[in-house]
Amino acid sequence: MTEAATRSRRGRGGGGAARRAERSAVSFETAKYIERNIPNFEVLTEEALDIIEANAEQILEEVGVNFPDNPPALERWREAGASVEGERVRIPKGLARKLCATAPAQFTQHARNPDRNVVIGGKNLVLAPVYGPPFVRDVAGGRRYATMADFQKFVKLGYMSKWLHHSGGTVCEPTDVPVNKRHLDMLLAHMTLSDKPFMGSVTEPSRAQDSVEMCEILFGKDFVQENTVMTSLININSPMTFDDVMMGALEVYAKNNQACIISPFIVGGAMAPVSVAGTLTQVFAEVLAGIAYSQLIRPGAPVIMGAFVTSIDMNSGAPTFGTPEASHITYGAGQLARRLGLPFRSAGSFCGSKLPDAQAAYETANSLNMGLLSGVNFMLHSCGWLEGGLVSSFEKFVMDADQLGTLHHLAAGVQIDENAQAMDAIREVGPGGHYLGCAHTQANFKSAFWKSDLLDYKPFETWEDEGARDTQTLATLRVEKMLNDYQQPAMDPATLEALTDFVARKKAAEPDSFM
Repeated sequence: MTEAATRSRRGRGGGGAARRAERSAVSFETAKYIERNIPNFEVLTEEALDIIEANAEQILEEVGVNFPDNPPALERWREAGASVEGERVRIPKGLARKLCATAPAQFTQHARNPDRNVVIGGKNLVLAPVYGPPFVRDVAGGRRYATMADFQKFVKLGYMSKWLHHSGGTVCEPTDVPVNKRHLDMLLAHMTLSDKPFMGSVTEPSRAQDSVEMCEILFGKDFVQENTVMTSLININSPMTFDDVMMGALEVYAKNNQACIISPFIVGGAMAPVSVAGTLTQVFAEVLAGIAYSQLIRPGAPVIMGAFVTSIDMNSGAPTFGTPEASHITYGAGQLARRLGLPFRSAGSFCGSKLPDAQAAYETANSLNMGLLSGVNFMLHSCGWLEGGLVSSFEKFVMDADQLGTLHHLAAGVQIDENAQAMDAIREVGPGGHYLGCAHTQANFKSAFWKSDLLDYKPFETWEDEGARDTQTLATLRVEKMLNDYQQPAMDPATLEALTDFVARKKAAEPDSFM
């Protein structure tokens, strides 16, 4: 479908008002999703991959997986040829892989602004922010429970972040709104405060259905059924358990042609074996079963093979991040995803630190680079993650979002055209000269090097005169500036009215619940 046709299909009333608002909006640059021009790092041999794949299929056939409290799922598996005893599903060798074959190798997730559509799969990398923390942190307020006001600020920061391609989902958990209603406010924020792609709710199947219906208002019902407009996170309850809540949400999204990240949530040594090969075997068995089940719901439904894997501190039991073992597993999972022919989700701005400090920076840098080199196609948690995922940090959000620019530039690879060879510059300067004033430098200086918009490069004296500000201080100022500069993207008034009316009606239809 062409962009012009896409716009036509999605046209709604009140377009004149929307166009006038669009002309008056502040313009800012958002980078296109990353298209890698560098090779993936492959840590496993073909023999090792063959062994892990064979072991995973053996686990599915001999041990099986559980689908508790979900009789329809058990019946689907039985009809597909699996052995079902109680809640245990044993999948014959080859069946899960055969079912997975109908899932697309890549797909487009449409944004309400078509210029911000993303293609997930292939050599592409889409960056999305932190997901799920119940707490937030900033310099002014410290660590505290998140509110809807915090959530809206994160959505605005994500919208304004140049290197971030996706608005994400639960960027923090707003605890001041009832559990059974907060998904409505969160989706409304993503839909109205940003025009980047977003994620749907998965905390209960009816909330997934609300997400679909809100998208039908935003994009049009036919468009939603024929195109992917949401990507949502379906966690497997490792080891090898597919709970009815997550599967219920998956069923809603798959039935409606919306993408699911089917992702084990593994802390190595607690929810999977301590060895890299053992963990990869379990991860692959779980994703095979989960992706296969999505295809039982609707063959061709878009999916992403996920792998959220970290190690554990054997003394405290706390999860650890940025470790070599996590890198080995992520590199290996990327190889398995490519052999399966599906998009891959992993990595992020992972760290265990309580503050956006040196520990956070080291662990985050390791985790981000691991994601780039492992061939990740969708990187959730790419900015804002703190304290093992318990906290969304405003300062770290902008620190990480700034550093995502390095991933873009690393992924671009090395140019070797005539301009990049710089032979004329080398001839012009000759021995003993300098390149600052030569023609090649003058022609290329604006784009030659990536430059942080946040970090300090000033001489010591200037830095001291300006208050000797550390990175967290600079990040606090940047958060303030971005929120002050924010302007809401234009939306058709009729669509906005329909969305707000839907949310109001849904909230009024049931009593508040904080459970």
